[in-house]
Amino acid sequence: MPRQRKKELAVAILVDENSRVVVQGITGGAGSFHTKRMLEYGTKVVAGTSPGKAGQNVEGVPVFDTMAECVEATRANVSVIFLPAQFVLDGAVEAIRAGIKVVVVVPEHIPLVDMMKIRQEAREAGALVIGGNTAGIISPGKANVGIMPDIAFRPGRVGTVSRSGSLTYYVADTLSSSGFGETTCVGLGGDPILGTTFEEVLDLFDKDPHTRAVVLVGEIGGVYEEMAPPRIATMTKPVLAMVAGVHAPRGKRMGHAGAIIEGTMGTAKEKLRALEEAGAHIARTFLDIPLILTRLGV
Repeated sequence: MPRQRKKELAVAILVDENSRVVVQGITGGAGSFHTKRMLEYGTKVVAGTSPGKAGQNVEGVPVFDTMAECVEATRANVSVIFLPAQFVLDGAVEAIRAGIKVVVVVPEHIPLVDMMKIRQEAREAGALVIGGNTAGIISPGKANVGIMPDIAFRPGRVGTVSRSGSLTYYVADTLSSSGFGETTCVGLGGDPILGTTFEEVLDLFDKDPHTRAVVLVGEIGGVYEEMAPPRIATMTKPVLAMVAGVHAPRGKRMGHAGAIIEGTMGTAKEKLRALEEAGAHIARTFLDIPLILTRLGV
């Protein structure tokens, strides 16, 4: 991660009560539905965009034609995208060029070349793109940006970063019911090419004074989990790791577009081996998580 980007993001864990959120695609079904949910949670949704629909409002939120107009008028600094996959490239680039530093991409099946272009654009602008196919980001009690069901989350002292939305919910429910709670939960997404990696989020959690441990949840397919061990080895806080799909068959896609074992790459066992060798504490079941945290004195 470029030095400038670290400096900009280290002052917060991506979203909080001060985040000013814009919803791209706010007049669509998913956009309007989740705008209402985010507002009910207390998220500061300040605007939405939908070309040709400037002047309208959705749930009391003003709509703009372009991101440039929206950011200038509202000082929005976080974007969440609810556009069809073929329009995500244009939407994400427009947000980044308007000055947005955190872009959350909820749609799935983003074309691979589009995500590579978005990553390049984000890197050059010092921005962070979460997703595609992410459930979003939640800082319990502060802000919920995306589609996460807030009932599972409670403010606390453990950060989570996961490829899977549903596994994020189960881990959060485990942490909440066992009294640990969460600082921030980040869904990296399940598409083959992601905007952000595990090590980038681990870096942010390691600098957060409120986070005392991190739970990393991976799945089969791709190499994102295997890229995390060098950062785990240098973490000042304990990292717990789970990887779903230990018994997944080769060549069969498991839910997410990127969750497929091809050849000898991407198996859960190999990911767990690499994470454990780097110093991660391996959780085989959800119930292992509070037991390990208690043993570590978190």
